[in-house]
Formats: sequence, structure tokens, C-alpha cells
Amino acid sequence: MFSVRYFDRTAYLAQSPQLYKQVMVGVFERVYEVGPVFRAEPHDTARHINQYTSLDVELGFIESHADVMRVLVAVLREMLGELAACPELAVLGAQLPALPDAVPELHFTEARAMLGGSEPDLSPEDERALGAWAAERGSDFVFVVGYPMTKRPFYTHPDPERPTHSRSFDLLFRGTELVTGGQRLHRAADYEAAIAARAMTREPFAQYLSAFASGMPPHGGFAIGLERLLMQLLGLPNIRLATLFPRDLTRLSP
Repeated sequence: MFSVRYFDRTAYLAQSPQLYKQVMVGVFERVYEVGPVFRAEPHDTARHINQYTSLDVELGFIESHADVMRVLVAVLREMLGELAACPELAVLGAQLPALPDAVPELHFTEARAMLGGSEPDLSPEDERALGAWAAERGSDFVFVVGYPMTKRPFYTHPDPERPTHSRSFDLLFRGTELVTGGQRLHRAADYEAAIAARAMTREPFAQYLSAFASGMPPHGGFAIGLERLLMQLLGLPNIRLATLFPRDLTRLSP
């Protein structure tokens, strides 16, 4: 988490609009934001930067994460349609994908069985292998659903039929994670249980949890990072080439 001195007090830059999106969806039902996100994770990879632009979407009154996935595909299809008319991308040699009517989908357990091993997450090498699997089936995209609960945030809804797995997904685009999303918890008692199960401190979330005590519809959402999308569209080897002033562990200016 990034902290700064602000009016002689410690302040924190936004890591994600996730928590207030969930609160807002109880009133507005559909919440959308495009804005900057600041992450202070100690990574230094070709696909991570610490400041990026994110499209965040939250949807109320859903049945499951499958509803979120359908909206995501519709959003991407519209985005790609608009980009097809962008001459700058053509000059840069962008290879725009076509979204199939049915994006290939694998449960995490299926993906893990195909790839071998027992890790509770997918490595970049795993994602590239799944991208190749999808490409053989005529798709630049593949959904991986049902990630283990241990690798998802505390607010993620578990799969009722497989409680150790989640109602969440990643959408891989040409072998790289592009979107993470899923269904969130919406009952106050479930939040209390999730926080206790992870030995988290309740107090920092007290105001957040009060909204769920008043009632919240079943909901879920997703986020798309602009720079990673552009990196994949242009076939760039490093996400820093997709942003003008990349911020990371060694680049803190201008």
C-alpha cells in the first residue's frame, strides 16, 4: 500500500475501488468507473506496473459469476468494435482479436489437471499454455473459473457445490491474465465468517460491513487494466512500453 504525507497526515493512494463499488451497487445497481489504481506489491515483472488505469464494473442482482462473464464479453466486444475503427492502432500493427460467440471455459481443476502440478494458482507459464490451448480452438480468449478460495480476496463468493473453490474467474487473452472478476459475498454474516476464518482484524472494515447489515443484493464485477490490454493488442514484450510514464519499484518520477 502506498502511503504519502498529505496535510501533515499519512494518507493512502487508491489500490482499488472495489469496496465502495460494492456499497454503491446496493443503491445504483450498476456501477462503472475508469480511474487510476496504485499498487505497492513488490513485483518487478514484464506485465506489472504500480500505477495503471482500470475500468471497474459492479453489477447488482445477479444469479452467479456467469452473469458477470456474459457482461464482460459484451463489453469487450463493443470495445474491440470501436478499436477496429482506430487508425492509430492500425499504424502500430495491432492485431485485433475476434471474440467467439462462446469463449472457451475451463474449471481451475481441469486446467490444473491439463498442466500438471498442484499449485493453487496459475503461473505465467501456465497461462501461456492455456492460451495456446485456446488458440488451437480458434480463440484468443479463455475463461478459467473456480479458482481456489485461498487465492481470492475475502469478499469472494464460494461455490456452493465446491466450497474450497470460488465463484470467480480470470479471462486470459493470448496467454496472459487480462481480467479478474466474480461474484462477491452479499450477506453480513458471511462477511463476518470470512474475516474470522482468515484471522483478519474486523475494525478496519466496520463501516464497510455496516452496509451489508442493511441489506445488499447478490452482486459481482470485474476490472480491466488498460495498459495490459494494450500490451497484448500490440504484442509488446513489456507493459512499460504501453504507458508513457511507467511507475514501478525503480521508476518513481516524474
